[in-house]
Amino acid sequence: MPRLTDVNEQRLPTAEPKPAVPDVPDVPAVPAQGVGPRMALALELFTLRRDPLPAMGRPKWLARLPHVFVAYAAVFFGFLTTEQLMDHYHVKGGPPLAVALLTALSIWLAMFRPIAAWWLGLLAASWIAWMVRDTVGQGQTWPWMPGGMFALAPVLLLVALRVPPRVTIWVVGVSVALTGAAELTFRPDGSQISSMAATVLFGFVGLLGYALRALRLARGELVEQETLTAEERARRTLLEERSRIARELHDVVAHHMSVISIQAQVAPHLVENPSEELRENLAGIRENALEALTELRRVLGVLRSEQPGDPADPQHPQPTLAELDGLVDNVRGAGLDVTTEVAGIRRSLAPGVELTAYRIVQEALSNCLRHAPGSRVEVGVAYGPRELHLCIANSAPTRPAPPSQGAGHGLLGMRERAGMLGGELAAGPRPDGGYEVSAVLPMDPQNPAAGTGPETKKAP
Repeated sequence: MPRLTDVNEQRLPTAEPKPAVPDVPDVPAVPAQGVGPRMALALELFTLRRDPLPAMGRPKWLARLPHVFVAYAAVFFGFLTTEQLMDHYHVKGGPPLAVALLTALSIWLAMFRPIAAWWLGLLAASWIAWMVRDTVGQGQTWPWMPGGMFALAPVLLLVALRVPPRVTIWVVGVSVALTGAAELTFRPDGSQISSMAATVLFGFVGLLGYALRALRLARGELVEQETLTAEERARRTLLEERSRIARELHDVVAHHMSVISIQAQVAPHLVENPSEELRENLAGIRENALEALTELRRVLGVLRSEQPGDPADPQHPQPTLAELDGLVDNVRGAGLDVTTEVAGIRRSLAPGVELTAYRIVQEALSNCLRHAPGSRVEVGVAYGPRELHLCIANSAPTRPAPPSQGAGHGLLGMRERAGMLGGELAAGPRPDGGYEVSAVLPMDPQNPAAGTGPETKKAP
């Protein structure tokens, strides 16, 4: 018989802790109460707020790839600025190195403080325009050098990725407006205008950043919604399983209540000259039993009305371990190789234990049929002095399993049933590629803590 211990338990999903959501969208700073929209926009355009560039969610080993690209762009455009100032505009000395360092710093700073980096990039561009104004040759662009506007493009992209669209529009608009104002006011003779190219480039970068930001926000919301949906599905499945357990246990409880009522009615006739107090007590016991039975049937009617399509026959007796051979024969008829082994002295158990044990074996065999076609299954039942041990283990499947249409919460129901009786259930893969489910149920559950079992072992 398969071992009933040393099983790597596989837990079902829980609502807490929530899985981390990749690329969590940034939340803009909330303006102070009483600040108008224009003042709020001004605060957004002149903020020094820290807003780090988020890492990539997947794959994990490429999480910092965007930061590497930005750092490379900072170094590249720093060298490009120096080369163009010295070779094309013939500016010598220390200023080209200083302004190149300022350009590189603005790109690097955009990873952490995008708005501040944008202003720093405009300052560097203004310094360059003033520096080369007297040395611009015929046909050379001004106020932007050929590589200057491309050096500001990464900064604008990083700004658009993390600020609201209205701020992006103003950032791009101010950049283009300053370019046009400089051309109209200070353009050197013979120089070529760069406002058209800057408008096209900056507008494209702003749109690209807006699209990527919208995609990131939508993906974050989708992941959050999927998480909430999975939690709600698990919660709904748990409630449905508890409802099903309550319906199945109705017959067991109703039987005992009926026996109590009948015994209380018959007891006075078994005693010679019973006292009036005894008759009243027995009548009260019978009356309370009948009231409890009525309430139980009323609750069961509500539960059944919530599950009108339930195929279970309310008049059919609930199964027990005595019907285990018939269950195994049905599974064999479906094409699964199943062997059974019973250890200990087989005896009748409490009805709730019999029903729970049967349902656990039934669900485990159903999982074998769905997920392990062609495997060999061993079903072990061991009767101990105080506990009933169950073990259902299957070997690795010999052919691919067809797609399953179920919700995937069969283990949840099994744990719920075992926990209801104060027992335990474990499930997990085996070293040979198979799977194993084992359960320990008390023979005579005296204090079944309803819900304590499942709550301590909540599902994946």
